[in-house]
Amino acid sequence: MSTGGKHGDSWAWTLPDGTRMSRESLNLRGQVWEVDTAITPGTDGLPVRIVVRGVTPQGDASETFAIANGKATWVSQIDKGDAAYASPHFYVAVGGTADVNAMFLERLLAAPNRTLDLLPGGQARAGKLTTLDVGAGARRQTITAWSVTGLSNSPVTMWSDATGKFFSTNAGLAWLPEGYEDALKPTEKAQSDALAVTTASLATTLARTATAPIAITNVRTFDAEGGRFLDGQTVVVDKGLIAAVGPARSVTVPANAERIDGAGKTLVPGLWDCHMHVNDDFTGLQELSMGVTSMRDPGNSDTATLDRGARRAKGQLLSPHVYASSLIDGKGPYTAQVANVATSQAQGIALIDKAKAGGFIGVKFYGTFNPAWLKASIAEAHTLGLHVHGHIPAGIRPMDAIDAGYDEITHINWIVMQAVPDAVIAVSNGIARFEGPGRYAKDVDVEAEPMKTMIATMAARHIASDPTMTAFESLYVPENGDLSPSYAPFVGTLPPVTERTFRQGGFAVPKDLTRAQYRASWAKMVQLLGAMHRAGVPIVAGTDGSGIEIIHELEIYVEAGFTPASALAAATIAPARLVGADTRTGSITVGKAADLVLIEGDPSKRVGDLRNTRLVMMDGKVMDADALRKAAGFSGRPK
Repeated sequence: MSTGGKHGDSWAWTLPDGTRMSRESLNLRGQVWEVDTAITPGTDGLPVRIVVRGVTPQGDASETFAIANGKATWVSQIDKGDAAYASPHFYVAVGGTADVNAMFLERLLAAPNRTLDLLPGGQARAGKLTTLDVGAGARRQTITAWSVTGLSNSPVTMWSDATGKFFSTNAGLAWLPEGYEDALKPTEKAQSDALAVTTASLATTLARTATAPIAITNVRTFDAEGGRFLDGQTVVVDKGLIAAVGPARSVTVPANAERIDGAGKTLVPGLWDCHMHVNDDFTGLQELSMGVTSMRDPGNSDTATLDRGARRAKGQLLSPHVYASSLIDGKGPYTAQVANVATSQAQGIALIDKAKAGGFIGVKFYGTFNPAWLKASIAEAHTLGLHVHGHIPAGIRPMDAIDAGYDEITHINWIVMQAVPDAVIAVSNGIARFEGPGRYAKDVDVEAEPMKTMIATMAARHIASDPTMTAFESLYVPENGDLSPSYAPFVGTLPPVTERTFRQGGFAVPKDLTRAQYRASWAKMVQLLGAMHRAGVPIVAGTDGSGIEIIHELEIYVEAGFTPASALAAATIAPARLVGADTRTGSITVGKAADLVLIEGDPSKRVGDLRNTRLVMMDGKVMDADALRKAAGFSGRPK
């Protein structure tokens, strides 16, 4: 379940021979998981055999793991392998039900020093975070939150009961025991508060306050407002503001300035990720390590968003600036997780008023929101000065949403939806929003109707597009086992479990189509992006990803016909203008905030060089990019 409601069921039971059986049925906004898992424990309590069967949005979920004759072997939908097995290891399955996580936590807590070696690689460790009383009457009990490291870049929070048995997880989508549904918000708050104590120290250890002016000399700069790169520049920063910019020979460097030699490097404005659902306190570290100093969060737990914002304002959280929208949806089987749910127009308007009062800069509508409520709701949002964007409610097309008052269309698939058949539009809040564009985009002429009028309208009315190309490339292009170009540069620097996860393929292709046809539709989406850019549609770069995809997003823009300069503008000045922050940030301009990133290399020739961050500046603080990477769970620099 989530704040948006219930999304599915998990069942678990044990057979007389000790085999743990489980079944899971989940429908997440039209994406369906139907999975069974059987786990056979060995004499040490760790799995000696795991069998997973079922289907996921990626297709067949089949996976097996077994230990026999001193050897562990596994076959999943993305890989197969083997390893000598001489000491206890827990196999981390690619898929399976929540009971796999349950058994993992239970064995981790029972292990010496709460540490377990993992297969195919890595090591997990659990540290106690906090306790919480949940339930009432005879069901009242104390549960414990554990911070588990080694599975991903960010610590994973898992809850156990007093006997060390798995109780729940809560990361936007929560698994909770039946009868403890009211523990949803308390567990979220308790784990957030506990993690905040850990992450508060990073704000001081990773960021030093500049006590004197800083001069970056003889550096290539990106002039975001002029759309050009300039060689041989010097930039002086003082008290968190840009004090001087110009050719090195004409800029006077203060005598007490800290000098940084910019030869062979490029200085760019702090990047934006204009579509990042902030997962936790560590998301900001990943983004900062990529040079992102501003994010637009287009929908999250409002409670968590406000809490993180308050802690950042107090200097207790190291994070990019976050410009947040409140997510509003209707009630139904495809309601978005973490959504604020409206069951009437009046309730929808009340949620908009609440968003304004909470300090949100926009509202994002979702696919189950009643389209009949849009005009009045958008009028209220605009009266309050809120930006309006989102998915398109089922039953209408993107042009209908634009006519109702949308300021921005989220995701490239929703642009394509203008050209799909009515049968797709009628159910577009479910899996059809992916399968429809995957089926029909390949046949769309981006220069003809209906795209011609839509693109022209968006350009004339300055309706922005947040295309999140990396997200859709990952859905349409890779087969299971393929590694997306978004993640290839990070191979060898990620926790093994995380790197393996990034090899999960795209959505399963309908039986009457092929992967090649999905890839052809993806190629047409890239062409569509280029057509929008040429027409003057404002493009803002966002990823809807994990926190490391933003540079590949810009590489796709270059593939679509952007110059490196125009691609970089989509991740600097364009988002700043979108949210009305361009007088403060978004370009290297005297008087603006020194949100800056020093890059090793020349992104004017190869936009991928933007991954080579060396120094990040924000809010008068100076941060070493390598230190940020280490704190964010990376073992080295991207390649």
